[in-house]
Amino acid sequence: MKNLFLIAVMTGFVGAAHATNVTGKVTFKGAVPKAAAIKMNADPVCVKENAGKTVTAEDTLVGTGGGLANVFVYVKDGVKGTVPPAPTEAVTFDQKGCHYTPHVFGIRVGQTLKIVNSDPTMHNVNAMAKVNSKFNQGMPTKGQVSEKKFTKPEVLVKFKCDVHGWMNGYAGVVENPYYGISDTTGSFTLKDLPPGEYTVEAVHEKLGTKTAKVTVTPTGTAAPVDFAFGTGT
Repeated sequence: MKNLFLIAVMTGFVGAAHATNVTGKVTFKGAVPKAAAIKMNADPVCVKENAGKTVTAEDTLVGTGGGLANVFVYVKDGVKGTVPPAPTEAVTFDQKGCHYTPHVFGIRVGQTLKIVNSDPTMHNVNAMAKVNSKFNQGMPTKGQVSEKKFTKPEVLVKFKCDVHGWMNGYAGVVENPYYGISDTTGSFTLKDLPPGEYTVEAVHEKLGTKTAKVTVTPTGTAAPVDFAFGTGT
């Protein structure tokens, strides 16, 4: 049994067995800014696709209990050893209802980004990368698909549509799988984080960054990690 335990330690099996999901919440403190209304009159297709909806910007989306959505949270430092390879499954980035969907997403270095146009109108995806190669992909046809990859970590890569000025989105390009995006309650999860001490960073497109220290014990426990943005921080 002792030899089996030593083998497990040497192969990393023990650490993997005691990995845990680290949870947390991102909140907005202070007076919540009013979400700007989006006017789509320049494109009748966009107006039709959003008929009956109140469309507002997603750059500071504050929900229940002050939860701040669309914050990219990831392990910035502390990951040791070999991490799981990038998934073979692509991350889908859709142009639907004249919005980029999802607004914020994570993707691994080398993982395929599947860009889709689900609208019957002209869009383009202008990736304004600073570390990775930039690209500007015109997509005039409904159902059109384009595939791209990022070769270096970069948080965040901004996307914009030069046809519809309100359309923007953001990608967190990372080397490890330990990342999450806060939902409308501000909640996020970093899945299967092995024992160790880590620096976790929360990045918001408009409000900047916050960092925190997280410790996952050898038995696989970790305290929740919370972040606060806004004028009251």
